[in-house]
Amino acid sequence: MENGKKYSEMSDFELKEEIAQLKEKARKAEQLGIVNEFAVMERKAVMAEAYLLNPADFKSGEIYAVKGAPGTYFKVDYMKGVFAWGYRLNGSGEEEALPISLLK
Repeated sequence: MENGKKYSEMSDFELKEEIAQLKEKARKAEQLGIVNEFAVMERKAVMAEAYLLNPADFKSGEIYAVKGAPGTYFKVDYMKGVFAWGYRLNGSGEEEALPISLLK
């Protein structure tokens, strides 16, 4: 977010540019073995990707697979912005929020 705008204020084009920059930074951090920076850049890219999706496409009561976590499923209780609130099936049962870009 080097241009000072919030993701919610960016156009689709700006979001795609931001995602590309973040993924490039993550790739470089991974090559240099900077694990923390890699994780931060990956999370930022996931957040930016959430703003490219329509929250109305995700429904309360539905179960979605979690990207990057094979065999993990998430049941949505409610939506708040680009976050789905609910819990992981076979998880601790604690409520958590996931960016909608992690749901498929």
